[in-house]
Amino acid sequence: MDHIGDLTLFLRVLDLGSISAAARSLDLSVAVASQRLKRLERDLGVRLLHRTTRRLHATPEGAALAEQGRVLIEDLEALTGGLRQAGADPAGTLRVTASASFGRQYLSPLLPEFLALHPRIKLSINLTDQMLDLVSSGFDLAIRIGALDDSSLVARKLTTNRRVLCASPDYLRRHGMPRTPQELADHECVLLVGSQGRQDVWRFGDGHGGEIAVRVRGRVETNYGELVRDSAVGGLGIAMHSTWHVCDDLREGRLQQVLTDYPIADSGIYAVMPQRRLVPPRVRAFSDFLAERFADPPWERCLRGG
Repeated sequence: MDHIGDLTLFLRVLDLGSISAAARSLDLSVAVASQRLKRLERDLGVRLLHRTTRRLHATPEGAALAEQGRVLIEDLEALTGGLRQAGADPAGTLRVTASASFGRQYLSPLLPEFLALHPRIKLSINLTDQMLDLVSSGFDLAIRIGALDDSSLVARKLTTNRRVLCASPDYLRRHGMPRTPQELADHECVLLVGSQGRQDVWRFGDGHGGEIAVRVRGRVETNYGELVRDSAVGGLGIAMHSTWHVCDDLREGRLQQVLTDYPIADSGIYAVMPQRRLVPPRVRAFSDFLAERFADPPWERCLRGG
């Protein structure tokens, strides 16, 4: 029996949400596709799919099969593709997820160049500020910024993520420039609320190898980085930003750096992939491409005036 073909069909049903769409994508009739799915369920002795009003969804057993089966299919594609296309250009659909702001500002401008270099690759880009599970969502690669928690993923650092405090010139005229981190307690600060809660403790180096931690407050807090930036530009308070996010505002004077003598610890910008023994050529090609383009990041060149 064609277990690999049946598994591929099952995964395609989950990706597209219906048997008919999956059958069309694999050049099968709906009747044949339905028979093969029933055969797969019969051979495994479990139900893999249940139907809602609009889509088919995996049962718990189906979700477990999809998680492991997708890795199996990817490894098989990477192995056969690597042998068949040795020296040829990578091919296939590359599924990528990234934060909305970073993706729009820095991934989007690079896509024409990447696709011109690799005409046999198709791109499926998901921009969201949600931390999606790569395996269950079927992504090949994610761009993640900051600390990484999931040890089941493989991460490649693309570049350093430098962070700064900044505020609008109008805010600083009205409230004054803080001279030490402790003085932030007397200022309005714009807070980011992430998956780990309110980020209201800001940490700085003291210049002697130690750390200064200050709890800050403010009337504006949000889970959306663009609103943090807009609030700072609008004079609502001091905010902590990655330089990639505010380089144009700093260069053009809409924002001004604060507490430059007290550095904030850098984090990283990573290409994150599911753990697998074989990385598909299309994934490796995109990771290599981003590492090369971000070796000297455009946002840092912007701040240098380059």
